[in-house]
Amino acid sequence: MKTPRNIQLIGTEVAIAWDDGSESYFQGEKLRAASPSAETRGEKDILGNQYGGDGPREFPGVTVVGWARVGNYALRFDFSDGHNSGIYSYEYLLELAGR
Repeated sequence: MKTPRNIQLIGTEVAIAWDDGSESYFQGEKLRAASPSAETRGEKDILGNQYGGDGPREFPGVTVVGWARVGNYALRFDFSDGHNSGIYSYEYLLELAGR
């Protein structure tokens, strides 16, 4: 599995240099809209009832203001709108980047 070698905020983008030498760039607005958090995506109970996930789908002007590594498999981003509960696996980030 690819892992980030370097992560930088460049203007309104998050730049990730992967350990295989490839690079990915993400706009903060798009990362926020793609948040895998229950708050954004919602979640289902054991009966299949959906809870949450009915909020906004676009986040104009939202930027990434920080990040933290989560174990050896993911990143958690801090967004300018206060959201920070989504855990973005490296696999998910690569999927978002189209790799």
